[in-house]
Amino acid sequence: MLNRKIILLILGILLLIEAFFLFVSGLVSLGFEGTDAPAFFISGGIAFLVGSVSFYYNRTANKELGKREGFLIVSLVWVVFSLFGSLPFIISGEIPSFTDAFFETISGFTTTGASILNDIESMPHGLLFWRSLTQWLGGMGIIVLSLSILPFLGIGGMQLFSAEVPGLTPDKLHPKVKETAKRLWVIYSLFTLAEFLLLLGGGMGWFDALNHSFTTMATGGYSTKQASIAYFNSPYIHYVIAIFMFIAGTNFTLSYFALHGKLGKVWKNEEFRYYLGFVLAFTILVTLGLYYIMDSLTLEKSFRDALFQVVSIVTTTGFATADYAVWGQFLLFVIFALMFFGGSAGSTGGGIKIVRIVVVIKNSYYEVKRLLHPKAVLPVRLNRKVMSEKVVMNVLAFIVFYFVIFVLGVGIMSSIGLDFKTAMGAVAASLGNIGPGIGGVGPTENFAFIPDAGKWFLAFLMLLGRLELFTVLAILTPVFWRS
Repeated sequence: MLNRKIILLILGILLLIEAFFLFVSGLVSLGFEGTDAPAFFISGGIAFLVGSVSFYYNRTANKELGKREGFLIVSLVWVVFSLFGSLPFIISGEIPSFTDAFFETISGFTTTGASILNDIESMPHGLLFWRSLTQWLGGMGIIVLSLSILPFLGIGGMQLFSAEVPGLTPDKLHPKVKETAKRLWVIYSLFTLAEFLLLLGGGMGWFDALNHSFTTMATGGYSTKQASIAYFNSPYIHYVIAIFMFIAGTNFTLSYFALHGKLGKVWKNEEFRYYLGFVLAFTILVTLGLYYIMDSLTLEKSFRDALFQVVSIVTTTGFATADYAVWGQFLLFVIFALMFFGGSAGSTGGGIKIVRIVVVIKNSYYEVKRLLHPKAVLPVRLNRKVMSEKVVMNVLAFIVFYFVIFVLGVGIMSSIGLDFKTAMGAVAASLGNIGPGIGGVGPTENFAFIPDAGKWFLAFLMLLGRLELFTVLAILTPVFWRS
């Protein structure tokens, strides 16, 4: 029997957390004498009231949390957060359309970064801060934050951790899930602070530095400028953000080891070596292509633009320092292909994830060898450990589902009026939580022109991608709802 009370109790707790951050955004707005401050306090009050009622009436719930409850909570929380998180945009009148406000908000919480705004600089400071904050909270996962609170209420959190944390398997830095969650957030916050200070040192204003630090570490890509990072004509700023995008796309367990001086463990990690190798290889390829195609670019500028865009797309951040749509068909194809990579497992990046690509490459290679040597036992190994056949099949199933959903998504978006190239770009960008795509949703464009039905479908794809398909797909099956 589904424990509905525990679901409502946890959603109530999470709404109280969201209310707190809405009030913080209201204070930021007041600091800038913004007209949007009342919208935040009203929205925060509504979230606080609903959260309090949900908590109060379900406080005596059975604290047993099963896998079904976990799947439902982690799926519902992004929808519920986006519903309440869209209120400041609507109440302030800055985004009066509910569809557009919800799209902008769920794009934030899922760290997609696809926007419908045509003049970002005209937005009040409070709303700009809230946009960035939704990505920072969604990056590490509001569920992970809640895991440090739930144990005090006698609620176990492993089912939430397993369903929400990206990757093949969640890496635990401590036997207790609560301690793992705390350490992940400490690392996340430290890197955010470090980037903030470095951007300040490079001449970026404190407000812009804070917002871009939030959205870099979340691999979200929301910017306070319509031109994204291209607005800041500073090689220093470009390189700093590129470095932190790379860090954000790395497994946070490895970041933990690195901060404790265990660099050997980082280098021994096979996924990290592939991740670094892919970034370097594609950066060199794009650099050479740019240098010979774009006559006006120096070698350093070619390298910087190549590095930035490769890291931005691979990690699914979506920042831009250049319009890759004008780089020629070959380089555009390379960028589009990178949209299916994703960051490392256990990072804030979206996409397929490097570890799954590594498993597919290895399994394909061994399949060829098995044809030549039918009696040979050739298991797939990762980090010198044999992967079970079940895990390998899970990876292959994920890849198949991912591309089937992509193809179906392109068909659906094409049927509502988008040209084929734009449909591919919009679906790849939403499912991979990237933000900008190709065609009409390229790096200098946005999603404002897409029909409402298309925006709701893309919002669904964002949720699918953020929770790595299976969590959402599971609750859509009839067997999930059977007692």
